[in-house]
Amino acid sequence: MKAPALKLVSLNEALFSVKAFAAAMAALYIAFSMGLPRPFWAMATAYIVSGPLSGAVRSKAVFRVAGTALGCAGAIALVPALADSPELLTLALGLWVAVCLFISLLDRTPRSYLFMLAGYTIGLIGFPAVTDPSTIFDTGLARVEEILIGILCATVVHSVVFPQSVGPTLLGRLDATLRDAERWTREALSRETAPEGAANAQERQKLARDITELRVMATHLPYDTSDVRWMTRAVRAMQDRMAYLLPLTAGIEDRLDALRGQLPAEVSALLADLDRWVGGDPVGGDDEEGGADRLRAEIARLSPVIGADTGWKEATLLNLLTRLRSLVDIHQDCRDLRAHIRDSKSSLPERLDPLTRRRSRDVFHLDAGMALWSGFAALLGIAVVCAFWIGTGWSSGSAAAMMTAVFCCFFASLDDPAPGIRLFLVFTLLSVPLAAFYLLVVLPSFDSFPMLVLGLAPTFLLLGVFVARPATMGKAMALLMGVVGSLSLLDLGTGDFASFLNSNVAQVVGIATALLVTQLCRSVGAAWSARRLLRAGWSEIAAMTAARSGIPVGSFENRMLDRVGLLSSRLALAGPQQDLAAADAVNDLRVGLNVAELQRARRALGGPAAPHVARLLGAVGQHFRGLSSRRLGTPPAEVLPMMDAALSNLSAEPRSAERDRAVIALAGLRRALFPHLTFAAPESSSESLRESVTA
Repeated sequence: MKAPALKLVSLNEALFSVKAFAAAMAALYIAFSMGLPRPFWAMATAYIVSGPLSGAVRSKAVFRVAGTALGCAGAIALVPALADSPELLTLALGLWVAVCLFISLLDRTPRSYLFMLAGYTIGLIGFPAVTDPSTIFDTGLARVEEILIGILCATVVHSVVFPQSVGPTLLGRLDATLRDAERWTREALSRETAPEGAANAQERQKLARDITELRVMATHLPYDTSDVRWMTRAVRAMQDRMAYLLPLTAGIEDRLDALRGQLPAEVSALLADLDRWVGGDPVGGDDEEGGADRLRAEIARLSPVIGADTGWKEATLLNLLTRLRSLVDIHQDCRDLRAHIRDSKSSLPERLDPLTRRRSRDVFHLDAGMALWSGFAALLGIAVVCAFWIGTGWSSGSAAAMMTAVFCCFFASLDDPAPGIRLFLVFTLLSVPLAAFYLLVVLPSFDSFPMLVLGLAPTFLLLGVFVARPATMGKAMALLMGVVGSLSLLDLGTGDFASFLNSNVAQVVGIATALLVTQLCRSVGAAWSARRLLRAGWSEIAAMTAARSGIPVGSFENRMLDRVGLLSSRLALAGPQQDLAAADAVNDLRVGLNVAELQRARRALGGPAAPHVARLLGAVGQHFRGLSSRRLGTPPAEVLPMMDAALSNLSAEPRSAERDRAVIALAGLRRALFPHLTFAAPESSSESLRESVTA
């Protein structure tokens, strides 16, 4: 460990270490008492399951149990059927691991553990039975019992003994994120000059990343030990509302930039009142709710009426005021929902109740291509090590195949799994002397379980402290699992030096094979992943422009917000890249929101404006299809005259809510695609754009 890690042990670190060790020892004792052949599997599982938050441990435990049972069932079904052909059996087991890994990577919730466990559990049970298929049921039953004992012991200990609930941690993060959003909102409303580009982008990315992390954390809330678990619907509703703050505030910033120096005095006064209200100060002597109503009334009074002579300046001002109305609504909803959560009320006000009844949607970005490629890499690694095992008749080859399956699955969600696998390989090698000491010296020396616990305690309590620290968690967990993994590979009746050495060689060969295959065909760079994320967003926008059915509210917004968060870390790691430097996923999010609004409004328009909007959406879709096909460039010059024609025809439509929504979305789309364009006459603006594109 590095010197900075050698700091004083905190109470939380010590508590986690003691609880994890207690759960592991309880699992080991029960496994010994039941006479299971490899009781250290139970101990290893207890450490794998342990985590600082009890809700996360409980939620993952449910799916781990189901995944283990599913993997066992798969092994019992496949091994007898293919027992006469070891080559086909290992291929079938590898395909099972690959398919389960593929499915698990398409689910970024705790449910993914079900399929990942089902994948490598079949390896833990099935590969040892390849050379002795008659023992598959007994081996499978013993392995499932050992794993379930570890899961249940860890879950009980972390749920009962000084549980650290997800709820308070989640609410603390939720409050901090809301404060950040309010601060950014106030900066946007009171800003006199254009923002710092890099700093502003970092704020947006941080907010998106925080909201995504909160959404992942909230998936554990129903399993939590605190009373906050009863507020799950309200918490998720609050997160949904906060998700809109990012594109909304970015859009307000952009409209203020466009209208700088041209805002009516009354709108400037409105911005000042709104700034004070967001900061918690009363507006006009009213309380918070009364201040919000007063702001809504003032926004309605100042909103320009769309008419035949409406130009881009009036449309942009209407867009700004509409966004300000939405800003008031969202901040008020977030505050009311937070008060409801704080008071633990059983029912919500009628205005807020519909927000909590929305069904959960696909809110995470999913990459089916990378999931498929990860499954193929796992299959390839298993095939390579199994070919060597069967070809040479290596007695411990099954252990190597098991380790390859496990490590191809563990790190598959990373862009480049190789560093994580390499870390485990290094610390597995470093753990060999310590594991040999325990197997050859400690275990034979003790004739009672309490003495064994005393012998294990110094090492595992110390390592548990470092596991609790984010900075050293990876190294400490690798060392800890290296020791327990070496012991768990051995039946207690074969704990001699030759078997120990052979099992450790198999463990190293399996991890090294996973590392080699990963480096050859699975590792990708941060820049590559960033471009892939951007292209996924562009492809979805292009599909939205051609959608024939209604676009569900919330689905695109949440996925794009997730992509913004995923992009932030990758752009930081990618370094200076010319094509990535100009990328702005938040702007793409705004484009998509306006496209969705235009699509919804277009279906309600019956006049001559509808065909113009349809042609415009087709041109925008063609532009984003070009971006997703790696043909980078500015929007085509003909898009701007299409926008002018669409605005002219929309303004001539009879007054309706759908027409106004279309005008507002059109103004937002123009600003998102042509941010440097002024409010010049259509002919001159189109000509200047053509000149800039030609140049």
